[in-house]
Amino acid sequence: MHAIAKSTAKDTADMNDTERLDALFSERYSCRGYLPRPVPEADLRRIVEIAQKTASWCNSQPWQVYILSGSAKDRFRDGLLRYRQDHDSKPDIDFPREYVGVYQERRRECGFQLYESVGVARGDRVASAKQAEENFKLFGAPHVAIVTTPEALGTYGAVDCGAWVANFMLIARSMGVASIAQAALAGQSAYIREFLQLPAERLIVCGISFGYPDSDHPANRFRTRRASIGQAVQFIEA
Repeated sequence: MHAIAKSTAKDTADMNDTERLDALFSERYSCRGYLPRPVPEADLRRIVEIAQKTASWCNSQPWQVYILSGSAKDRFRDGLLRYRQDHDSKPDIDFPREYVGVYQERRRECGFQLYESVGVARGDRVASAKQAEENFKLFGAPHVAIVTTPEALGTYGAVDCGAWVANFMLIARSMGVASIAQAALAGQSAYIREFLQLPAERLIVCGISFGYPDSDHPANRFRTRRASIGQAVQFIEA
């Protein structure tokens, strides 16, 4: 497993803005185990207040976000678990057709790291299915956000929502709040639309489960790698 980056309050105090931002990126991870303690409403509002400054095409700000907490979150989770027993995954926005080459390698590496951390042996379909079910239990998080976009804005509306999601997670991290973006929830779009009474023209992009991390949970003990700049970026000057 890869080392988990940490910074102390003293370290952070000595950093410039770029270094602080770099530290937040390094510390953010997809959290799959939470403490039951809810995030105070004032902090929730502060996170989304800052996320609202996310850039978007033509300043359209297409995201409409629904944050469920308390009994509303419990009803949503319990109904979701029942619903998916009789319904196949059917997202509003198509999932990737396939992962090939390096993309498949990265996906597998992440999956193997997760299974290793929680003690799922390779090829154990029963245990892997049980772990996948944790998505729909919201990994025990006290809050879940549902991110939606207007159908008419197409791909660019979804891109803008992705930027909002990334910013939300980073801002949350800066306040000690962990999170995980979940495409799996979008696969149950019909249930979500009915639960939230959304019109047909609003598409479900993803969910974000979030709260305070359980640092002792085994699923939180690994970190994924990132490609080098040379693998991802080309600088063209002439």
